[in-house]
Amino acid sequence: MLIARDDTSRILAMCDLSFAYNFHNSDSALMYADKAIELAKEIHFTKGEIRAISSKALILETNGDMPAALDLGFSGLEMARKQNLPLERSMCLTTIGNIFYDLNDYAKAIGFYQQAVSINEAMKSQPETEFWKWQTEVNLGVVFMLDQQLDSAFSHLDKAFTQTLHNEFWHPVFLMFFGQLQFRMGKQDTALSYLRESIRIFEGNNDVYSTSDACRIIAACFKGKNEIDSAIYYASKALDNAQLINYKTSILDASRLLAEVYESKDVKKALYFRKVFDTTNNILYGPNRVKSLQKTLSDEQDRERKAETGKIAYQNLVRQYILMAGLVMVIMIGFVFYRNSVQRKKANQLLQQQKKKVEGALSELKATQAQLIQSEKMASLGQLTAGIAHEIQNPLNFVNNFSDVNKELLLELKEEIDKGNLAEVSSIANDVIDNEEKINHHGKRAESIIKGMLQHSRVSSGQKELTDINILCDEYLRLAYHGLKAKDRNFSAEIKTDFEDTIVKINVVPQDIGRVILNLINNAFHAVSEKAKLGIMGYEPLITVATKNLKDKIEIEVSDNGNGIPQNIVDKIFQPFFTTKPTGQGTGLGLSLAYDIVKAHGGEIKVATKEAQGSDFIIQLPTTSNIP
Repeated sequence: MLIARDDTSRILAMCDLSFAYNFHNSDSALMYADKAIELAKEIHFTKGEIRAISSKALILETNGDMPAALDLGFSGLEMARKQNLPLERSMCLTTIGNIFYDLNDYAKAIGFYQQAVSINEAMKSQPETEFWKWQTEVNLGVVFMLDQQLDSAFSHLDKAFTQTLHNEFWHPVFLMFFGQLQFRMGKQDTALSYLRESIRIFEGNNDVYSTSDACRIIAACFKGKNEIDSAIYYASKALDNAQLINYKTSILDASRLLAEVYESKDVKKALYFRKVFDTTNNILYGPNRVKSLQKTLSDEQDRERKAETGKIAYQNLVRQYILMAGLVMVIMIGFVFYRNSVQRKKANQLLQQQKKKVEGALSELKATQAQLIQSEKMASLGQLTAGIAHEIQNPLNFVNNFSDVNKELLLELKEEIDKGNLAEVSSIANDVIDNEEKINHHGKRAESIIKGMLQHSRVSSGQKELTDINILCDEYLRLAYHGLKAKDRNFSAEIKTDFEDTIVKINVVPQDIGRVILNLINNAFHAVSEKAKLGIMGYEPLITVATKNLKDKIEIEVSDNGNGIPQNIVDKIFQPFFTTKPTGQGTGLGLSLAYDIVKAHGGEIKVATKEAQGSDFIIQLPTTSNIP
């Protein structure tokens, strides 16, 4: 048994090596696939044999031998069906779909991919099943796109694009094809940005196969924009990479593209690339290949007919057994009805008891659900609790202190009244009045803080109110700072404010704009905190919050002297789920929501940043057309 386990492990390892080498060295890939098939047959390891067959089919597909690849795919699929191996069935279905994809038979490709998707959804999520899930998903989305079913393509590629954000292998693949889809949907700048990023990642990973695909796609985009030099540059890279690994379909597409773009620039080169295209096209789709392909498809149809005949015979046999069983069941049902009539009363009583228990459990569940909802609401307030507690403590201290002083002064007042010292009585009374004014002032300050807390905690009604932006910025700055201090007592930073006095109140939804300001200030604190941890000599964290009156606009600026934002990701910071914070410290939704809130107010949000120097986030809100 030990030898068998070692042999099966060797076979699976050779299958993995064969699959990996397919993108770099087809000869080595084919050698490992053949060895795995041979050894799997010796020890009757069907799962390993199917995987090796599937891998070999992919190699033959890359090299352009579609008939042989298709024949292997169908044979592997038949074995997987007989042995009831869902993952291996999915592999073979996806492989067959890939071949029909290369043959431009998109309807058949979609059919096989969708069968694989159904199997993938029914399997438990594991690293191995996840790989084939994304393999099928990306190819299905691309085939929908090539078949001009752009809505279906977007549904598959957009969902997978988001779900694979943290998958280093698959995300660049979806980035590439999602970029191609964006170009077809008219978003050319976004498309080229995605494609360039995918090429950078593929080249960094030394992924020759995917680099060829991405260069070929972006070359076609540049041709569509009539930017011929860029099209030639990327098509040449695509052809060079494809020739390195004998990637026939990419050689075909890249050489055709080069022949077309050179036709108006250099006739000799156009003819050269046309010859490359014709040679490759003959290898892929020449008369001999077509005959072999037709035979493979005919054999598969014969096999399906035989399988269908056997299935019908089996169904007829089953029907006979069902009829015989039916006679027995009729007799048994009579007995069951009699027994049920006796037990029905008992069952009804039991059901009534169970109903009461279920109703009681439902009531408890609703109560528990209400408690959970309330707990969730309270948890959201926890982020500001420390800051609010610190802010409200100051005015409460003043109220308590002046109350104690007034008590002492009133005792003195009584003594002076008894003495008849009216001058001193008047002086003490004036002190009491002054203290009462201070108590009143700080009481209103505490009331304002509590009102702000309640506004922040409740769900936004969407109703605009005349709001003093300076007061709003000051309150959220204090709350954010003291909230951070509660989490990290060692943190300290210099805070500067520059609020312009001429700013008028404007109509905004205060809870929403407050959340935007709080998010920007929290991000600034995070930036200087991270830089402070680097131990840079002479570095002092500094946060500045300023407001300006620009006549028809009010500007809010939140600045920090942290590490800044790298230029290559500045354009992405307002995208949903994009974050530079470590895993678990940010969802990537803060700036995206801030952007949406500011836009909904008719304003705009911008960022100016320099690496290692800091960032400035600027919000501009209109002062006119702010009707609640």
